Amino acid sequence: PEETVTSSFASFIHAARPEHLSKTVRHRSKRMILDSIGVGLVGSTTHVFDIALRYCRELYSSVAVSSVYGKPGVKLSPTLAAFTNGVATHSMDFDDTWHPATHPSGAVLPALLAASQMLPPSTKPNGMDFLLAFNVGLEVQGRLMHFSTEAHNIPKRFHPPSVVGTMGSAAATAKLLSLSMAQCSHALGIAASLAGAPMANAATQAKPLHIGNATRLGFEAALLAARGMEANPFILDDIPGCSGFSAFYSVYHPKPLPTPSDHHEFLLEKQDIAFKRFPAHLGMHWVVDAALSVRNLFINYAGSFSPSLIRTIVLKIPVSKYINRPFPSSEHQARHSFQFNACAALLDGEVGLGSFTESSIHRQELRELLDKVVVEHPEDNVANFDKMYGEVALLLHSGDVLTGKCDTFYGHWRKPLSKESLLKKFRSNASHVLPEEKVETIITMVDNLENLSDSSQL
Repeated sequence: PEETVTSSFASFIHAARPEHLSKTVRHRSKRMILDSIGVGLVGSTTHVFDIALRYCRELYSSVAVSSVYGKPGVKLSPTLAAFTNGVATHSMDFDDTWHPATHPSGAVLPALLAASQMLPPSTKPNGMDFLLAFNVGLEVQGRLMHFSTEAHNIPKRFHPPSVVGTMGSAAATAKLLSLSMAQCSHALGIAASLAGAPMANAATQAKPLHIGNATRLGFEAALLAARGMEANPFILDDIPGCSGFSAFYSVYHPKPLPTPSDHHEFLLEKQDIAFKRFPAHLGMHWVVDAALSVRNLFINYAGSFSPSLIRTIVLKIPVSKYINRPFPSSEHQARHSFQFNACAALLDGEVGLGSFTESSIHRQELRELLDKVVVEHPEDNVANFDKMYGEVALLLHSGDVLTGKCDTFYGHWRKPLSKESLLKKFRSNASHVLPEEKVETIITMVDNLENLSDSSQL
């Protein structure tokens, strides 16, 4: 039969081999795995995680074989463990981000961790199998996002990981379970019927469910395909008059995914990942770095940071409604507020886990700074994580103006975190729930993942 876009993706999933992963891809993906585990561990301390875990433990009973982040001794059925760990990963909006925009690791890693524990001892995947499946899940997400120019900009309709993340989870799990090419195709088709969540739930407790559902439902799609369920074999193709995956995008131009060869170049080879230094929407990282820059200028100017000297705070940011929040009232709203993050950075000289507590959000001095904020949207500041910038200007009562600007924050794919910074973040996150020796064991295990004989040990 004639090759289709869908069949080319299925062929890629089926044919990918460990030797197709370059040294760069292995290195970058292991950084992602380590960071995602740390983010999931600290995320297991959140209220929204507790809700999700209680839901799974109370409403479902099944064979419990898969571990839950931060809860020693607690196990769930594999797909529910994937769901719960996915919620943990995104509970603080602390997980990695790619371009075009999505959160790639959180939609894939929890499914692979749970599936590794599900498989019988005689078929346990080794570390290299695990690493390959993880990268297959990343590759499918990245390729799908490149089919639409709409995906390159900050999203307005669907939250990307709920769309491409579900497909990535299905692809990764299909690879780990060694499904046939036909089953891989059906897994993608089934996953497409389980995908999609609206952006209106950003900045609410429902947003972490997008990652939890993506990793769980993609996992379930692969399991259903393995048991014989079939789906449309043209799901990724652009068929006039009958939307498949194109339903998620207003403009959609799919291309076949080449079968991997000795010279196959994964997208992760060309496009590094963004790791967040603090738990908030990616766009906040530009305004925080700009705010910290102008804060230093202000201290050099006045000797200390004195809000009473400031008449107006001007933020020059791209147009994006769901992250333009003048007066956030909850932690999730604060994580999605240009205004809040700029003012928190100005007031405290940093933004971290403690910035989003209720007491921090409702401080009188912070509210007084928020009252001084004026937002501008310069035409050259586009809503695109590869092109946007953040600018913070302080208009003083004296008439002087101090300005800080950031076009590439530390942690962006153009300015990656150093090994030391990534390890510092992981140790800080993981230590909230694990003793030091276990934290160090995870670091060593991920660093040597290619040599791990049984990936379920992770």
